[in-house]
Amino acid sequence: IVLGGESYSALADGLQSALSLAGGSPVEHRTDSLSAAFINSVEEQKLTQSYDALCAHYNLRATRNNRGMSHENGAIECAHGSFKRRLDQALKLRGSADFVAINDYQAFLDKVTERLNKRCQSRFKDEQLALQALPGERFMDYSELSLKVTRSSTLEVKRVLYTVPSRMIGENVRVHVYHDRLAFFIGQTLTSTVARVYPQAGQERGRCIDYRHLIHSLSAKPQAFRFLQFRDELLPTETYRKLWQHCDQQLQPRDACKWIVGVLRIAMDHDCEERLGNELLAQVDNNKPLPTLKALQERYLGTKPVPIIPARQQDLASYDHLLKGNWHRMEAVGHA
Repeated sequence: IVLGGESYSALADGLQSALSLAGGSPVEHRTDSLSAAFINSVEEQKLTQSYDALCAHYNLRATRNNRGMSHENGAIECAHGSFKRRLDQALKLRGSADFVAINDYQAFLDKVTERLNKRCQSRFKDEQLALQALPGERFMDYSELSLKVTRSSTLEVKRVLYTVPSRMIGENVRVHVYHDRLAFFIGQTLTSTVARVYPQAGQERGRCIDYRHLIHSLSAKPQAFRFLQFRDELLPTETYRKLWQHCDQQLQPRDACKWIVGVLRIAMDHDCEERLGNELLAQVDNNKPLPTLKALQERYLGTKPVPIIPARQQDLASYDHLLKGNWHRMEAVGHA
C-alpha cells in the first residue's frame, strides 16, 4: 500500500519489500518514467541521486522504457490488469471495500496475491536460483529534514503542520520522512513517531494535531484554547466537539475553556478518552447539567489516605559516642 502517490520513499519501501519476499535481487530493475527514479528533463535523463544509490546497494542496473513506448512493458501491464480484476472480484465477494485499518486491507491484499502467485510458484522457483544474494540490511527508504520545534510545540513537514510532545519545544529535530509515517530524532535518539498526513484534495495545507502533545502546557493557560488556530482539530472526536459547543453555550467564556481543557487533561492522564466523552455527552442528551470540573477531578484524581509511618526516636547518647570517637573502640570490640 502506497500513501501519498509516487515518491522515492514509496518506491524504495515497495522495491525492497518485494526483493525480500523474492529472496534475492535480479541484475536489472526496469521502470517507466517514474520521477522518483529518473530526472525526466528534455535536455537530460538521468537517475535521481537516491534511486542511483538504492540500485548500487542491491547491485541493480537501472533501466527504463523509452518515452512514448508504453507497449514495451506489455507483459508487466498485463499482469497488473489481471491482478486488478482479481482484486475487484474479491472485493465484490467480500461485499464491502471498507476496512477498519490499513493493516486489515494489507492482509486482504496479501491473500489475493498469495492465491495468484500459486499459479506460477514452480516457474518462480526456477528463476529464483538466478537471483543475486541480498545485502545484510535494507537501504535508506526515507528522506531527511532538519527542523526546529516552535514554542507552540509544532513543526511543518511537506505543507502539513504536526504537533509533537511539549518536551521537544526549542529542540533541533531530524525528521525521517517515510511515505506513511514520520520519525523524529533528537541527536541519535528516536523521540516519537506519527502517521504521515497529506493535504486533502483541493487544499494546499493540512494539519495533524494530537491534544496529548499540548494538553499539559495548555493546562497552565486554558484561556488560550479559545483562540487556537487549530482548536477544532485539537478536540479528538466529534463527541468532544459537541461537548465544547454545549459548555461554551452554558458557561462563561473563561469557565468554558477551563472546563474543556480540564476534561481533556483527565481523559489523557487516566486513559479514558472514549468512556469519559460518551458519559458526559449522555448527560447532555438527557438534559442533565454537566458536572463541575472540581467534581470530575475529585472523582478521577481523588485524595488517597496518607500512610502512617511509625518513627523511632534516635537515642541521643549514640551521637555523644560518635563525637567523642568512641565508635573506634566499639568497632575494634566488634572485630575482636
